[in-house]
Amino acid sequence: MTKTNTEDYLRMYRQMVRIRTFEDHANQLYLSARMPGLTHMYSGQEAVAVGICEALTDDDKITSTHRGHGHCVAKGAEFSQMFCELLGKEEGYCRGKGGSMHIADQSHGNLGANAIVGGSMGIATGSALRAKLQGSDDVTVCFFGDGATAQGLLYEVMNMASLWKLPVIYACENNGYSEYTKTAEIAAGSITARAEAFGIEAHQVDGQDVLAVNGLTQKLVARARKGEGPFFLELMTYRYHGHHVGDINRGYYRDKAEEQEWKDNRDPITLFRAWLLDQGIASEDEIAAMTAEIEQDAAAAVAHAEAAPYPDTAEVDMHVYAG
Repeated sequence: MTKTNTEDYLRMYRQMVRIRTFEDHANQLYLSARMPGLTHMYSGQEAVAVGICEALTDDDKITSTHRGHGHCVAKGAEFSQMFCELLGKEEGYCRGKGGSMHIADQSHGNLGANAIVGGSMGIATGSALRAKLQGSDDVTVCFFGDGATAQGLLYEVMNMASLWKLPVIYACENNGYSEYTKTAEIAAGSITARAEAFGIEAHQVDGQDVLAVNGLTQKLVARARKGEGPFFLELMTYRYHGHHVGDINRGYYRDKAEEQEWKDNRDPITLFRAWLLDQGIASEDEIAAMTAEIEQDAAAAVAHAEAAPYPDTAEVDMHVYAG
């Protein structure tokens, strides 16, 4: 099925704005010293998470990364529980124990973020093997960054997935940098060729174009359900912020003019907004009202999370050991 319904387009735009708004508030929580630890901003990459997750159902699974808020929101998470998790509160998705880099929301098929680079590759492939063994038609998407292509685990699991025709899609978000190093300086040759070496069909797509991402993902998900997987996607995108919120002065590895160029001319939300207006799908007033509503929801969720209780100390070993 291809996205043709007006409500689908508006939902995709709404989800992208929700991700950007969440990240803006998360950044302020850090800058104002109201949030413990660090977080890794997803701003600029919204079209990837939304384009892919809008092609999935709640039964389909994803695994996420240390830069995972966008995936979590796009897969259906609520602001309140996410902010509670960031602040270590018991109402968080992991009862405050996971924090920014370990949010899991299994009610929507999010098997969890992972602070280890490439750490969820085995989990995602295992999920796909489970689906095949059980005769289920759900598909698993494994999100990871370009830097994670240096992890040997990726090649082990792609080999197995290809041999066993598993329903998994490996989604490489190439945002141009592996922490503080340009992708071209850490990845020799072609990233898609790495998957093709295992007989995996690979595609490169503009990660700033939510319609291109969504259209391709829908086709691949449908094929994966029929046993034609696995597949590999390289999504060309860009992160607006540093590697993490504390990475503010980036001049030694990235030009400010480069950042501004992407924000001015390649912003996924701005591009999709212009398309919606051009197609007559939404008006300026409708978009402004939607944005204001999302901002209010986020502000209310932050206030709720700050007032919410911390988990009781008796929970320290809850969900750690199996009975």
